[in-house]
Amino acid sequence: MAEAKLRIDKWLWQARFFKTRSLATKQVSGGHVRLNGNRVLKPAQAVEPGDVLTFPQGRVVRVVRVEKLGERRGPAPEAQTLYFDMTEKKDAPPGNPGFEGKGRPTKKDRRALDLSRTTRG
Repeated sequence: MAEAKLRIDKWLWQARFFKTRSLATKQVSGGHVRLNGNRVLKPAQAVEPGDVLTFPQGRVVRVVRVEKLGERRGPAPEAQTLYFDMTEKKDAPPGNPGFEGKGRPTKKDRRALDLSRTTRG
């Protein structure tokens, strides 16, 4: 019997990394997805259990290993069983610079923050 395989765009959508299948297709077609270290340009590229995918998602580069192929796009707990997340975890996401989170910043604080953002160089 032939090994089970699934299109990469369909698997990314079923595993809930992208909201729509067309978004997954655009990421693959744009060359933003790597399969086992090689760039993938065709959404019809087949994936199978054991493959490692690397792709950007928001500000994070995700690295996941395909554990199994899905039958459908189910709920999130079901989708999380399709992969093993190998993404390196950061300690804390970067916060808003120069603001301690004590309510709404004053006009003086906002000006100082704007100046700190424009004087980087």
